[in-house]
Amino acid sequence: MTNPGRRATIIGIIFNTFLFIIKFLGGLLTGSLAMFSDALNSFSDTVYSVAVFIAVKISHKKADEGHPFGHHRAEPIAALLISILAGILGFEIIKEGLMGLIATRFHIFNLFGIAILLVSMGVKAGMWLYLGRIAARIGSPALHASSVDSRNDILISSVALLGFSGPALGFTNLDCYAAILIGLFVIRSGYRIGAENIDYLMGKSPNKELLDEIYRKVTGINGVLGIHELRAHYVGNYIHVQVHVEVDKTCNMEDAHEIGKKVETLVKEIPFVDDVFIHIDPK
Repeated sequence: MTNPGRRATIIGIIFNTFLFIIKFLGGLLTGSLAMFSDALNSFSDTVYSVAVFIAVKISHKKADEGHPFGHHRAEPIAALLISILAGILGFEIIKEGLMGLIATRFHIFNLFGIAILLVSMGVKAGMWLYLGRIAARIGSPALHASSVDSRNDILISSVALLGFSGPALGFTNLDCYAAILIGLFVIRSGYRIGAENIDYLMGKSPNKELLDEIYRKVTGINGVLGIHELRAHYVGNYIHVQVHVEVDKTCNMEDAHEIGKKVETLVKEIPFVDDVFIHIDPK
């Protein structure tokens, strides 16, 4: 595992655990359903962070006999599990909010609860920026999912803050409505993370800009007359490229092999390209 990935996942576990503890205590002391819902969200984030830690570690294992192309699918699988659990959690939070409306719940409004939610928003803002930067650097979909989740948690805590402030604003049931809205946010976040990572697992083609970059690099190599076919797809969060290179039909085998090695070397310089399959076509 790369040091940035390891460090980022450990930081995620520590901070999400801290936020769960303070929000859970805040919910106990105030009786706020919105804060309890936010605490549950932080608990799920802690579980997600542990899953991401394991997935990032597995994905960086070297290829072996059983997995000749590596373990890169581990991260999208973990992110997909995160999305499923987020959906389940979101429905549970909505159910509690609806039950709170039926039972007419009340909670204590105080500055302690306000401080907890403001601290949560600040911590999540920092995690969003930090995890997003590391995810972009090492190309980690699991860390990217955690970064997006942290961004959404800022909004969730804002809704919890509004609901918690209900008694001071003269709206007794605002806390329950906030819990329902939090549940909807959690479900929406889970859906978006799942949709993105299904593409990684299904072997989605990378964007056109990357394919154009590969085309420019390959056609710029001395001895390459053109490209007959160029295809690429994701294997987990890394990219495999297949390219049919056209060379002069009078070119001897040794020179054609050297051209193929140059193509492989140049294409592998592109970030997140893991393997290149080359076919030499005489022209």
